[in-house]
Amino acid sequence: MSSPKLVVSSPNVQYTDDHIFAKYEYEDTLVTNKDGVLTARPYKKSLSIRTTRKVGKLGVMLVGWGGNNGTTFTAAVLANKHGLSWNTKTGKKHANWFGSITQASTVRLGLDETGNDVYVPMCDLLPMVNPNDLVIDGWDISPLNLAEAMDRAQVLEYTLQEQVKDEMAEMKPRPGIYDHDFIAANQSDRATNLVEGSRYEQYLRIREDIRDFREKHQLDKIIVIWTANTERFVDVEKGVHDTADNLMAAVKRDHSEVSPSILYALASVDEGCCYINGSPQNTLVPGVVQQAQRRGTFVAGDDFKSGQTKLKSVLVDFLVSAGIKPTAIVSYNHLGNNDGKNLSAPKQFRSKEITKSNVVDDMVASNNILYEPGEKPDHVVVIKYVPFVGDSKRAMDEYSSEILLHGVNTVVVHNTCEDSLLAAPLLLDLLLLAELLARVHFRDPHTQEWSSLHPVLSLLAYQLKAPAVAAGAPVVNALFRQRAALDNVLRAALGLAPAHCMQLEHKVPFLMNELRSGAMFSSSASPAKEIPQQNGDH
Repeated sequence: MSSPKLVVSSPNVQYTDDHIFAKYEYEDTLVTNKDGVLTARPYKKSLSIRTTRKVGKLGVMLVGWGGNNGTTFTAAVLANKHGLSWNTKTGKKHANWFGSITQASTVRLGLDETGNDVYVPMCDLLPMVNPNDLVIDGWDISPLNLAEAMDRAQVLEYTLQEQVKDEMAEMKPRPGIYDHDFIAANQSDRATNLVEGSRYEQYLRIREDIRDFREKHQLDKIIVIWTANTERFVDVEKGVHDTADNLMAAVKRDHSEVSPSILYALASVDEGCCYINGSPQNTLVPGVVQQAQRRGTFVAGDDFKSGQTKLKSVLVDFLVSAGIKPTAIVSYNHLGNNDGKNLSAPKQFRSKEITKSNVVDDMVASNNILYEPGEKPDHVVVIKYVPFVGDSKRAMDEYSSEILLHGVNTVVVHNTCEDSLLAAPLLLDLLLLAELLARVHFRDPHTQEWSSLHPVLSLLAYQLKAPAVAAGAPVVNALFRQRAALDNVLRAALGLAPAHCMQLEHKVPFLMNELRSGAMFSSSASPAKEIPQQNGDH
């Protein structure tokens, strides 16, 4: 069932054939501390926001296309595109995008004449790429075609696999970059589909692949996502990783601390493509970010946030905001897919441990009643490779907290999640939102120069465990804050105020009377002239 078309009727919003223009008042509160006195001063900043309406042809290139995430994502795109259904022991199932916030979640738009909330799908707020129109390609160190790789992954129902296998058998990954120093030795048996040569030659080959993909399919935009195995952290060195020029010089001299993921990131950025790091390694070193700024494109990372970490960021946020003090968080995981096999190596596990361990820091720092400066809960993360469980990851968490008069409260959670079926919708959201945010520009009303968002797309934090941010910017891990930031930026592009939960029209007597009499909306702006959206808008 299609949704009603959304048009904002406001003197602050203008629709043209090419753009949506919005006037927006950005408001917050400046707090100063002088001699022990906190002074709060509301401030506002006028902005103009321009969103390009035309949605071009989008391609995605996946690093690790033949892995569990890549094959599951590709099959999901095909299943939804063709409207497939399949039989299981519990009945007939139909393709959906459950788990995707762009396709399967809603945003509160406002209230109707009777005071009831009105929600719309996120994908209906602004023109967005239709998932059915995506073109997919990628690289893998394994030579299996996508049908063979899907069968190896053992994620999808057999009757669904049968319906997409012919199409996926025609999809074969391009050779990938392999460096045994950066991923676990237990991956070497897969590594037979490789880009040979020096690091600089490998970088050039990836750029050539991107150009070939763009020209072959006449694409307007390409986004590259790393969904391959976790690498070890690079040892960041001054004179190597600190600037774009130093990093490229290190590539040319085949420096050992330039990882395969950095080569993919540089090649993507230099071809004008957004690069998203879906694993925990530290790919987005300062030199990569600086090059993205030079090229006018974007990067985002790190590490897909699908199950256990999402829950952790919600639960700790709840505890701290309730005045309860988490003192120990112990997370145990066992995972049987190839990701789990790779993470059984200590250096690769350390990369994952870092991203999983830092997800509560901003919530702890927000409450100086519970925590002294620098104090944190004990936080332990364990991952064990258990082949039997396959892609069905088991996660067990114990949260111990201090409560009234030093009592102890313990919450224990067991979470079984089909890992790739949670991760594939994240891939979709990262793609569609990154493409959309590249079409949103900001301007001071007193100038003529439009500015894009910072090259590090921190607005994608909802989907990422360790969200990269601009240098000096605070890292936000609290899930509801991440979602509110995204929702409200999309609302701002339509000239709409941030969403709030006050509902004063149901709490203040005279506002309740105005709502019931219809007087509350009598002064609303007259409808603005609507200019139809172009074909291809979602």
